[in-house]
Amino acid sequence: MKMLELHGLNVTYGKHRALDGVSLSTKPGEIVVILGANGAGKSTVLKSIAGICEGRVTGTMSMNGEALLGLPPHKVVERGVALVPEGRGVFGDLSVRENLMLGANPNRAREDAQANYDRLIDLFPKLAERAGQTVRTMSGGEQQMVAIGRAMMSNPTILMLDEPSLGLSPLLSKELFQNLKAVREAGLGILLVEQNARLSLGIADRGYLLENGEILREDRADVLRNDPAVQAAYLGGGASKAAPAQAAKSAPPTAHVTPPVVTVRQKAASTQSAAQVSGLDINALVSRAAQQSQPARHAPVSPASMPAKTRSATADKSTSDTLRKLLSQLEDAARAARMPETVTQTPLPPLRPASRLSSMAARSTAATPAAAVSRPDHHSPAPGGKVEIYRRRPGSSQFDRSER
Repeated sequence: MKMLELHGLNVTYGKHRALDGVSLSTKPGEIVVILGANGAGKSTVLKSIAGICEGRVTGTMSMNGEALLGLPPHKVVERGVALVPEGRGVFGDLSVRENLMLGANPNRAREDAQANYDRLIDLFPKLAERAGQTVRTMSGGEQQMVAIGRAMMSNPTILMLDEPSLGLSPLLSKELFQNLKAVREAGLGILLVEQNARLSLGIADRGYLLENGEILREDRADVLRNDPAVQAAYLGGGASKAAPAQAAKSAPPTAHVTPPVVTVRQKAASTQSAAQVSGLDINALVSRAAQQSQPARHAPVSPASMPAKTRSATADKSTSDTLRKLLSQLEDAARAARMPETVTQTPLPPLRPASRLSSMAARSTAATPAAAVSRPDHHSPAPGGKVEIYRRRPGSSQFDRSER
């Protein structure tokens, strides 16, 4: 029977051992999934089978009894094993049909290229609709479909896929896995490496758990899917929900403890009214002051003749007046403190340079005529007396007196 088999596969990168004694098998018509965390060695298994692993590979690999270890990649394809690498690896500038026909280049697929193409179109009708479209203009899910179709055009027996749902939305991932079921029904065997354990176990027949380069477990997909340990490790912590219940069952019974009674005390009010602060009934004082402000309707009465209650009211009124005066004085003092002091100052005249003063004095002497004032001398006879002449000093408001 045709089958891909691995026995004791070891891969080392220098001193680092990536795979340690891995053994697995895949046959046509079944889907086998390899589950594991990042760095467990899942992609290294596929690269070792395809002949593109950069590390040192030892062990046994065969397809239909023919050894694969040490063969170049194109010879591995001729043995019937095709790889869809992580990241798709399509030719974005070529059309869909051109990418598909490149997959028919091996000798085993050239004679049946058209038959393989027709079979592929039956599985993926959307590829026929997009045959002339440039691949880089397609969505991620459509490009993944082109990559799978190109690998199928090599007429393989075993199809290997490395993280096919990487970068796809949940809806496209679900559609992709439905297409893989159709590929299995067409008679191909699928060796699948996938992070989405829930979807991959949903379509797989068998599964391997790979951790730190070693196969920890092999079983049917339905058994692995329902295993609490597998659920906790790969399916989103399904076992973590059962763990608290089991811990509760195994925990020893504890004595009933009555919770302590807590008494809550109300916090005292942090504010006080004006009446509490002053010790006076402010409302009564205001109303009493309003009544006293009204004009008296009766003749004044002496305090001695007043009853005790009236004398008390009079004393309260005098206290109210005193408080009112004090409040008024406080308001005046606060208002005066808020008002800025205004100081009236007489602006000084601008200073003039000495050169400017001398030039102004020269102009004043040249342009301003002497002011002559004549008046009769009262000590001399009437006409023909002395004349007094006053000349203003240059640059000042004073006059020099002379007689003629």
